[in-house]
Amino acid sequence: MNDCIVGIGSNINPIENIRKMLCLLSKDHLVKKHSKWIKTKPIGITDQDDFINGAVRVKTHHCREEFNLYLKQLEDKMGRDRSQVKFGPRNIDLDIIVWNNEIVDEDYHSRDFLKKSVDELLVG
Repeated sequence: MNDCIVGIGSNINPIENIRKMLCLLSKDHLVKKHSKWIKTKPIGITDQDDFINGAVRVKTHHCREEFNLYLKQLEDKMGRDRSQVKFGPRNIDLDIIVWNNEIVDEDYHSRDFLKKSVDELLVG
């Protein structure tokens, strides 16, 4: 069983979309716990609503590549609009940050809110 931490972000109905995503995720994988939620200013395109960000610790039987594909399919299932610009508004954004205790996403080092959320789950 693989242990991972997934970064979560949303600025379109974030409370509702994060709740829905956690519910869907828990149907297919063992959701251990999530971090506290942090309100953040958008990066890149600043003329949009603030984001709610956090992270969730998950156990999965999938390999990393399969789980990443699963997350992208979950985003699609929730209506993620991939035609939007890279840093534009989104209803859900899911990224593997830690895979089996190894940091695999460089954003961990450059985004304080992400580091804080992930570190909360690493010690817990």
